[in-house]
Amino acid sequence: MKNKFSPTHFIGEGALLLMTVIWGGTFVIVKEALNDITPMLFIAIRFSIASLLVLVLLLFKRYKLNSSELRSGILLGIFLFLGFVFQTVGLKYTTATKSGFITGSLVVMIPALQLFIEKKKPTKGALIGTALVFVGIIFLSSGSATPSSFLAEFGQDFNTGDYLTLICSLFFALHVVYMDIISPGHNFWLLFLSQLITVAILAWIATLSFHTVSFETLYINDNLINGILYTSVLATFVNFGLQTRFQKEVSPTKAGIIYSFEPIFAALFAYFLLSEKISNFGMIGGAFIFCGLIISEIYDYYFNGGKKS
Repeated sequence: MKNKFSPTHFIGEGALLLMTVIWGGTFVIVKEALNDITPMLFIAIRFSIASLLVLVLLLFKRYKLNSSELRSGILLGIFLFLGFVFQTVGLKYTTATKSGFITGSLVVMIPALQLFIEKKKPTKGALIGTALVFVGIIFLSSGSATPSSFLAEFGQDFNTGDYLTLICSLFFALHVVYMDIISPGHNFWLLFLSQLITVAILAWIATLSFHTVSFETLYINDNLINGILYTSVLATFVNFGLQTRFQKEVSPTKAGIIYSFEPIFAALFAYFLLSEKISNFGMIGGAFIFCGLIISEIYDYYFNGGKKS
């Protein structure tokens, strides 16, 4: 790891920030697409198309997948798949507000997992940023208009959906941490392809096992086609490619802070495309998240000798 900030470091952070913009747009597009297809089948098609795109590129590059890349990609793919599964199933039993807040808890899980798995202690700047982001996610996830309704909403007991969503955030956090461990020692393209194929295969198995797949019941329309193309090409092929290539330039804790911008961009897309309003608490939350990233960057640059947080 580099001990000083470099152009590559900032390019890495910029790439991860671009990912959150693309992921933020998926909420608006997928919301309409899922009216005509089951979530698991949607995931299966999404990752299958992305896998084919990477495979075509590798045919021209003539790379050969070895056992090391295959094992590492399968591990990352399992974490990614389980994160999607628990998040999707959990949404059936809890509110979208609580789901967003609980999924965002991966920001807090990442430093703990990094310490436990990698034996790396996050910098003070990263911890300060994480704390601010966590508070911001709580505010941003609330649609409440008053402090009393805000407290009442988050004072409810955990239910089955909440626990499933909490497990989802754990798997997404594990994916971020193990990406930091695995990606520097492997070929980018081969690691990228193996994890996409893993998710696609597992999603098809789950689709055939738990759903009755009848293509006659599918209603092919513009919303479904746009949703599949956007998520497979941009949100999967481009985004996970950027993550596999550039996350090694950024620490897991800093990556988690950057990923926390996703609900902000999602709210902006919903505001401009669906005319959904952002609550006052949401704007306060967005400010906390922005401050968390900036303070983390400035603190580590000036008080931590430019050390990678």
